[in-house]
Amino acid sequence: MQTTQFVVDNFLAYTLGIVVFFAGMFVNSRIGFLRQYNIPEPVTGGILASLVALALYLTLGVELLYDLETRDRLLVYFFTTVGLNARISDLLRGGKPLIILLALTLGYIVFQDAVGVGAARLLGLPDAMGVLTGSTSLIGGHGTSIAWAPEIAQNHGVPNAMEVGVAAATLGLVMASLLGGPIAQFLLTRNKLSGANDEALLVGVKHGDEDATNISHVNVMGALLTIHVAIIGGYFLNQVFAEIGLRLPLFVSCLLVGIVMSNTIPVAFKKVSWPARTRAMAVISDFSLGLFIAMSLMGMQLWSVADLAGPLLILLGVQALATVLFVVFVFFRLMGGDYMAAVLSAGFAGFSLGATPTAIANMTAVTKSHGPAPTAFIILPLVGAFFVDITNAFVIQFFLNL
Repeated sequence: MQTTQFVVDNFLAYTLGIVVFFAGMFVNSRIGFLRQYNIPEPVTGGILASLVALALYLTLGVELLYDLETRDRLLVYFFTTVGLNARISDLLRGGKPLIILLALTLGYIVFQDAVGVGAARLLGLPDAMGVLTGSTSLIGGHGTSIAWAPEIAQNHGVPNAMEVGVAAATLGLVMASLLGGPIAQFLLTRNKLSGANDEALLVGVKHGDEDATNISHVNVMGALLTIHVAIIGGYFLNQVFAEIGLRLPLFVSCLLVGIVMSNTIPVAFKKVSWPARTRAMAVISDFSLGLFIAMSLMGMQLWSVADLAGPLLILLGVQALATVLFVVFVFFRLMGGDYMAAVLSAGFAGFSLGATPTAIANMTAVTKSHGPAPTAFIILPLVGAFFVDITNAFVIQFFLNL
């Protein structure tokens, strides 16, 4: 079929992302089980938009491509708000859970590739196919898949490794977005758990509390100024990290600077009106994350997956099942079996099958309905940013060498 590419520029993609977000809100408001199982509104809208794009491709041969520059900036905004909202008490409480989460995550990288290789062998496929649809594309995401695809294609018997890796990472985002909320709801219901609804959320605004009026352009601008100062500081810190050979995403540096700012400036200057955990900061946080997820999912090129169906779907189905079983029967219990563990379970499902922002979106949907779990929002991004990529590279190489 003859296809025509249509490139949606940055501003129009940004605008469509907002439309997609509202579409998700509308659908969620009409379909009860989406709310009951904590499916985030931008996930609903983003998946619907990607299905519309698929329909355009299949019927008219129109291939939509989005310029997502603004989306990437929104991710930096969001994680900066997480840092600014963090308290030292949250970090201190996160000591032991952080270590346990790190150990479980590093162990799951090995487990994920073992599951992938085992499933590939049962299907008569090369071991590398299992690695590619394991931690390479799921925990690793699109970036890791693209980085490893040439090596796997050239030396390990998967000539279409690039297409397979990108497709697996794309479908992984969908699975991650849809499984996290239901897993958390199942754990909360079975164990009769709930959060403390009288405490402010670390991320976003509680459901049913969106129309409160104690917000103005002044406190929104104050929050934005604080965020921008933290981002500037994060940029310079990121440069320092790069000089010493530590390559980290910019959002991690901004998160760290935000933590330092929020736990020093209000203490040193007690008369300063600090915007941490204010409604203005919550609105900016919600806006940034929601639009990031909506734009990420609406930009999925599902037609690239269609030609790789069959074995790919079986491999990813096995990985999804393995993730659900691991989270419910191992992860939740080892993380303490409490409310925070249930929230982290939603996040871990999103992270192990998709990406850190997907994990945060899953946890945000849960806490909006059931109450805050601030420590979860601090420790999961730290584990995802600092340790996973390095460990994943060694694990991938190990399994490829088997």
